Amino acid sequence: MDCAGNFKSRRSRLAEGILPYRFSQMTTEEERRGNDETQDHPQNQKEGKSENQMDGSNTKFPAFPYKPYSIQVDFMNALHHSLEKGGVSMLESPTGTGKTLSIICSALQWLIDKKQEKKRVPTISSSCQNQASGDQSDSDHEPDWMRNFIANKETRAGEKEIKKNKKLGSGSGKVKIQYQGRSKDVLSSSIKEKEFIDKHEFDNLKSNANVVELNDDEFLLDEYRSDEEGGVGEVVSKRKAGEISCSTSDEEDGNEFDDSVHEEEKMKVYFCSRTHSQLSQFVKELRKTVFATELRVVCLASRTNFCINEEVLKLRSSARINERCLDLQKNKKSGVSKIKNLGCGGRIRGTKASSGCPMLKKHNLQKQFRSEISKREALDIEDLVQLGSEIGTCPYYGSRSMVPSADLVILPYQSLLSKSSRESLGLDLKNSIVIIDEAHNLADSLINMYDSKVTLSQLENVCSEIERYHDRFRNLLGPGNRRYIQTLIVLARAFLHTLLDIGSALNSSMAINDFLFSLNIDNINLVKLVRYIKESNIINKISGYGDKIDSLQYNSTCLDDTADGKSTLSSFRALADLLLSLTNNDGDGRVIISRKRSTSSGQLVGYIKYVMLTGEKIFSEIVGQAHAVILAGGTLQPIEETRERLFPWLPPEQLRFFSCNHIVACESVLPVTLSRGPSGLCFDFSYSSRNSSKMIAELGLLLCNLVAVVPEGIVVFFSSFEYEAQVHDTWKNSGILDRIMKKKHIFREPRSNTEVEIILQKYKDTIDTSSGNYKVNNSSENGALLLAVVGGKISEGINFSDGMGRCIVMVGLPYPSPSDIELMERVKHIENLGNPNSIQKSKPAFDDISSKGDVLNGFEILRNCKGRGKEYYENLCMKAVNQSIGKCLSDWL
Repeated sequence: MDCAGNFKSRRSRLAEGILPYRFSQMTTEEERRGNDETQDHPQNQKEGKSENQMDGSNTKFPAFPYKPYSIQVDFMNALHHSLEKGGVSMLESPTGTGKTLSIICSALQWLIDKKQEKKRVPTISSSCQNQASGDQSDSDHEPDWMRNFIANKETRAGEKEIKKNKKLGSGSGKVKIQYQGRSKDVLSSSIKEKEFIDKHEFDNLKSNANVVELNDDEFLLDEYRSDEEGGVGEVVSKRKAGEISCSTSDEEDGNEFDDSVHEEEKMKVYFCSRTHSQLSQFVKELRKTVFATELRVVCLASRTNFCINEEVLKLRSSARINERCLDLQKNKKSGVSKIKNLGCGGRIRGTKASSGCPMLKKHNLQKQFRSEISKREALDIEDLVQLGSEIGTCPYYGSRSMVPSADLVILPYQSLLSKSSRESLGLDLKNSIVIIDEAHNLADSLINMYDSKVTLSQLENVCSEIERYHDRFRNLLGPGNRRYIQTLIVLARAFLHTLLDIGSALNSSMAINDFLFSLNIDNINLVKLVRYIKESNIINKISGYGDKIDSLQYNSTCLDDTADGKSTLSSFRALADLLLSLTNNDGDGRVIISRKRSTSSGQLVGYIKYVMLTGEKIFSEIVGQAHAVILAGGTLQPIEETRERLFPWLPPEQLRFFSCNHIVACESVLPVTLSRGPSGLCFDFSYSSRNSSKMIAELGLLLCNLVAVVPEGIVVFFSSFEYEAQVHDTWKNSGILDRIMKKKHIFREPRSNTEVEIILQKYKDTIDTSSGNYKVNNSSENGALLLAVVGGKISEGINFSDGMGRCIVMVGLPYPSPSDIELMERVKHIENLGNPNSIQKSKPAFDDISSKGDVLNGFEILRNCKGRGKEYYENLCMKAVNQSIGKCLSDWL
């Protein structure tokens, strides 16, 4: 079909324009009709243009399925212009203005035009990419290993690139790590305490007639050579010559099931949003256009959303589902041997592996899955799961294998913004378009992905497992592995010691270097240790050995019986993530220590968490690869805060910004602020007053009056699930709930994301049914009342169209709790942004106000914020309000 060609012929060339620009007035209905009726006549399009539209811009978007409003045309033109220019752009369009459809019709039209241009022009010069300049930080207080790492980073990277394909090496050496002070004492005492293995216990396990005898070779590590022995951290295999393994870390993640023909990477559009429901909504809008059938579209999601293996789904936890999926793939059976060619001219013999998961055993079903997707229009997550279930193959790996040949990739935030996720999925952003929707909280979402946390129970688990492994294999391990394992023991014990230190404050925060120096572990080279963990496969070896011992002892599968989050593999990965975080620059984040305390159930809890504070370097990797990065959303302002946190290296004049008003006329919306209740009591939903029984009762009386006069649906937003539960229980005990239910059915937002869709459907069905009965039978019941939470699933990406949202009630202003120690660290960090002398100027204000995790301490920090920190805290509240109340405006057109 020559649809793409027709699009190009009907579109006039986009003229040069200047951004930012805004639209202060709504277009009239006559202007809209004029714009729509002359759509097929470019020479007459001027009739429908806004006064503030870019000079000479009369771009046509024939794929738009309806008659577009003027601001929709303006938005599409602004997006098209931004894609032409490249770089970073921010496009703001309120919820309910058709933003999603506008993005689809503009971005994909641009993509088709570029593909047509490439067909006509043999060579196209590559566009320049903005590169973020590296920061030069003060290294006076850095540990020696960190200073050496930064100074020699480029040299070591070059050496690793040269030697990364070497699989064999001669000789073995020692990893030279110096131990001083308490680190050495702790290590020495541990070795003396356990000089010999408890063979009696081990022999008892082997004597069990119902179990299989352990095989040491299965869990023994290959010798490891660090860069100090002449290699760039490489594993020296103990296999015989000629038995070279073809297995890689990519295979562990399932890439061996990709039987598709690897096509040359081509320009594509990556669209990402926060939730899976928002991605499904995007696909729904995409199906309204011809792009759904004319372009190759693939939708990505997590294993939790895509898995169709019933046994794995029973685990419920996302972390455990991921673990089990990878674990099943290790249970492979060798198939037909095949020859692989190496780049250096040599050849090695490998085996074609088949997965232990029944959904990946038959490779031909994966091919059938991809073939079916190619024949159909764009499929969302639910469609792919259904298709995978019908064919009997995994939709997770099936969709992943289609990424190289796709024109449009639809995926969640985590898959695109996380570097490790991009590498795992094989996403190549080079010269492509990245569109990030719902970007109002992008900075926070981005840096939260790079947080890491290890709990008290996980550290205890790691210590016991690694000591057990060390005792068993100590005499069989090479010097390199033995030294690194001893280092891990030292670190795990040091972390445990600080959590069990009852003499220190319950909650505290500190910089990375202060944390390392306080534990006397600053002499340990964490960069080399993290590299060793990644390359040696030690996590899987130790956790596998521990699980095997436990299964022999208890005659059960350890992973199935282990509590969520406490499996050996999860514990080791949590520790490894924390160690990786501690290799960041000192000023990039803070270490939060929540020491041992007892819960109401008597359980001891505590954790060490690294909180990332800056997203500049993370985001620059995306901007540096992509041709254009578009941040879209309904509430992007103030844009200066986003610029300072994500791309401060970008001059303000190079940041293109677009904003428009709402399609809904002002007279169609009635905003009301109520300061008093029906009985005259002043409303005060501040933190100190909102729990008053009188205040909650007054709110209930107000809703009793509202449900009597407002038809159909009412949505009430609370600041938290805890407060919503408190209000609901108080109304139930006082009888107010019964009064409300005489007029409307009551629904509550569930905490579980899987139940949200069910509740929303019941809410909608009740409104449709009761509204019909009210009109026909004059029934006393008319509609429903939905109790929701700001920041919950319902407030993000769910549109309350027509009768579902006749009235929106916001109970108080949802300011985040000042007791949140992570939030207060972020506020302090943002307060110092943008001012080169901010660190020195802010020290007197914050020196004596360390974050302690209590409300009074948080308020003290906020009172000392005079600039951006205070503004950021207030913006968090108002953006949450805008996101919530904006959901009722979506279909008021």
